[in-house]
Amino acid sequence: MKIYISADIEGVAGIAHWDEATKDHAAYQEYREYMTQDVKAACEAALEVGAEEILIKDAHGSGRNIITSELPEEARVIRNWSGHPFGMIQELDDSFAAVAMLGYHAAATIPTNPLSHTLTGAYAKITLNGAVMSEFILHSYIAAYIGVPVVMISGDEGICAAAEEFNPGITTVSTGIGVGASNIGLHPKVARRSIADGMKQALSGDLASCKIDMPDTFALTLRFNNHAKAYRRSFYPGARLLDAETVAFESDDFFEIARMIGFME
Repeated sequence: MKIYISADIEGVAGIAHWDEATKDHAAYQEYREYMTQDVKAACEAALEVGAEEILIKDAHGSGRNIITSELPEEARVIRNWSGHPFGMIQELDDSFAAVAMLGYHAAATIPTNPLSHTLTGAYAKITLNGAVMSEFILHSYIAAYIGVPVVMISGDEGICAAAEEFNPGITTVSTGIGVGASNIGLHPKVARRSIADGMKQALSGDLASCKIDMPDTFALTLRFNNHAKAYRRSFYPGARLLDAETVAFESDDFFEIARMIGFME
């Protein structure tokens, strides 16, 4: 059984400030270690229930956060960014049995994480078919596009609730809840144990129950935090300017949605 893990940092237990997620700050080292240990716990749990290969995308910021020497030897890690439209699940294909997403976070505009955002700081809000789109939803649809279920997610209470609504079969592990600029988080060791238990539960269950249906068409809106960025990006083929800060794009093919987002960065 091959398992794919996509790991971010803004949903690890207790994180409350961008300094803790930013490579150039001293506070980052503590949360880099928490991110690494969460991934390690998930890998060890996956191996216990039959995983033979694990591919991990270091999917935060620089893509160079996880301390790879601390992971099991069966794990391989994708570091840095290739530029492929699959982004946070680069190299995923239909040979994988399942995807797990660790350290994920609420979307821009959702107040359950002090670091809520979607993709980069360029966007004030992203919607897909009229609903707020998170990084979880974007990459769940990419996984569904190639037929692989997303079976587990860890992160703040808000992204876990959104994941359960989007994919009722998914296993969720809430690491805490944001209140304004604060975070009420689990102890990191408790979060780690919960992630391991969640991974075992997810991989021991009916993986097919986590498969989602793809809509017939997709309508994307990207609201930028700067009108000049929106204007320039509105010239992407098929895109149009809805207002001074919002670019719209539609397609029946989700790969085209993912590709368009990749070129908006």
